[in-house]
Amino acid sequence: MTLMTRVTKLLDIEHPIIQGGMAWTATAELSAAVSNAGGIGVIGAGHMPTDLLREQIRLAKTLTDRPFGVNLMLLTPHIDDIVQMVIDERVPMVTTGAGNPGKYMAGLKEADIKVVPIVPSVALAKRMESIGADAIIGEGMEAGGHIGELTTMVLIPQLVDAVEVPVIAAGGIADGRGVAAAFALGAEGVQLGTRFMCAEECTIHPAIKEQVLKAKDRDTVVTGRSTGHPVRVLKNKLARQIMELDRENKVEEIEALGAGKLALAMRQGDIDMGSLMAGQSAAMVCRIEPAADIVHELVRDADTVIRGMTSALDA
Repeated sequence: MTLMTRVTKLLDIEHPIIQGGMAWTATAELSAAVSNAGGIGVIGAGHMPTDLLREQIRLAKTLTDRPFGVNLMLLTPHIDDIVQMVIDERVPMVTTGAGNPGKYMAGLKEADIKVVPIVPSVALAKRMESIGADAIIGEGMEAGGHIGELTTMVLIPQLVDAVEVPVIAAGGIADGRGVAAAFALGAEGVQLGTRFMCAEECTIHPAIKEQVLKAKDRDTVVTGRSTGHPVRVLKNKLARQIMELDRENKVEEIEALGAGKLALAMRQGDIDMGSLMAGQSAAMVCRIEPAADIVHELVRDADTVIRGMTSALDA
């Protein structure tokens, strides 16, 4: 059972399921597992040193013979070195965020690397298409981590109407119903991050997985609004402190307090003072299971929903 779209053809994958490239979370182990299941896994580069990212890419190559990607955070100080290394390693696909990939587009395309920017708005999507993006990931504010202002429900159909390249929906998707809804909005693929945090192959600290499993519908908050770079996280002591600083517009103090806190959570398991980046869909994640089971369940249940909708319309 599969859902064939322009995205599956573009990325040479079986299912239009993209695993979000979450920093300190999406490692080679998780990414390879998603790719082996027929989707496409994405290693989260974040601020990772170039040599360490190269090790991750090479590890992924030993774990899967299928396409996988790397998420490039373009504000990383050593991004030039990272992009060149990704080109040298001939990674099949990159997703990009936190900046404009235009400077690197020619080199990536020459290496036959597919470039898929993550965008929160129509204007940015059009700009990315104009510089050669192969597809667009539209991310709604339901997502975990850095977010924009629009919800997935209103963003995706506007992107579909605005660009010719395939649109991939992200933000708030955790099951087959969400996948089917994204397709109904015109998307040709979906990206999920929070759901894959509880994959068996995800190497984050078990204490963080437990926080995701315990999450209820209102357990995420948006922090750092005063900095201009809002971040959705699970509620904890750090989030409360940042929100208090937000109310006082203490931007420098927020940035100092937040430094290094994502790694503190995901690698060391600090559930109080770590940054528990996760989306609103955390409340829909109920168990730890293999990445392959997650992918297959998403596709199977989406197919069931789509068939049911078709039957209802034909009745």
